[in-house]
Amino acid sequence: MSATGRHFLQIPGPTNTPDRVLRAMAAPTIDHRGPHFAELGLEVLDALKPVFGTTQPVVTYPASGTGAWEAALVNTLSPGDRVVCFETGHFATLWQEMARRLGLEVDFVPGDWRHGVDPQQVADKLRADPGHAVKAVLVVHNETSTGVTSRIAEVREAIDSTGHPALLLVDTISSLGSIEYRHDAWGVDVTVAGSQKGLMLPPGLSFNAVSAKALEASTTARLPRSFWDWQPIIEANRRGFFPYTPATNLLYGLREALRMLHEEGLSNVYARHQRHAEATRLAVRGWGLEVLCVDEREHSGSLTAVVVPDGYDADKIRSLILDRYNMSLGAGLGRLAGRIFRIGHLGDFNDLMLAGTLAGVQMGLVAAGVPIDPTGINAALEYLQRPPSLP
Repeated sequence: MSATGRHFLQIPGPTNTPDRVLRAMAAPTIDHRGPHFAELGLEVLDALKPVFGTTQPVVTYPASGTGAWEAALVNTLSPGDRVVCFETGHFATLWQEMARRLGLEVDFVPGDWRHGVDPQQVADKLRADPGHAVKAVLVVHNETSTGVTSRIAEVREAIDSTGHPALLLVDTISSLGSIEYRHDAWGVDVTVAGSQKGLMLPPGLSFNAVSAKALEASTTARLPRSFWDWQPIIEANRRGFFPYTPATNLLYGLREALRMLHEEGLSNVYARHQRHAEATRLAVRGWGLEVLCVDEREHSGSLTAVVVPDGYDADKIRSLILDRYNMSLGAGLGRLAGRIFRIGHLGDFNDLMLAGTLAGVQMGLVAAGVPIDPTGINAALEYLQRPPSLP
């Protein structure tokens, strides 16, 4: 029997694309060398900056977030350069693997996938490098595979405490537009982002926000680059254009998504995400289950990873929920496969959508025979019934 009603896409990205954005993308494609496109380009590039918390250039690519990872590396580093990465989850692991394939020397600090980056470890690594062989520190802000958010401001303070000149490269693919982020104020050199999560677009655009220090590094970096090269893109962007054929209709959608974020107000967007994350954790704990993230300071506003009790398969639970209730939840990735499922609560989302999501999860857990308290959702509903302005 075919499913009726809307599909609940509650993976932590791609997220639900708002109708406003879909309608904007349906506009006719225009000449990407003409004056109307230049107006679009200048408007979008300017409106992106507050979302990153920067006044510096934001380079936009017609690519996935993986492309923006590569762009961050090849524009700032040279073959054999040493970088420090931290094993906070599946995507941090993939980024360091890319760095190795590009010919960089990687110091990969092991982790348990339940904590973010420890700022003290950052300081220790850089203090142990008096010759400044380390050229960059790579951090995933919000690890999409675990629901753990690293404390970037504290990482910056740790770097500064050592006086080390290493660049700070940060992946915000599942946090930008959902969790407070300040590229300039936190001293980030390259911020990596993608379109398909907090920016509420389909996949297909990715970004590098670039500091003056990173731009300077790009003048001497020797890793091969052509398509990813910042310089010709930034030069063309001054006039609202790109040095290649851009994803015009995705840029239409991006303009509308940015308007939506600015209409709501970024501080309100971040507060809404934190509120929904807290309600989700209340439900999980009400069921008697465990949230994967163990540090209260590091809970993600974008998603919640739920640990399934021993003897149960998280993927079978997800499959049951999809079949019965037409809702997609995120899978456990890498070492967490079959052990967790992930509830995405980011992007174009409201209280009633979250209540429906949590109801579907609870019904699925009960149907799968997982021993939970069937009143667990009540704690989340009671929390959501409070006016958002109250603690």
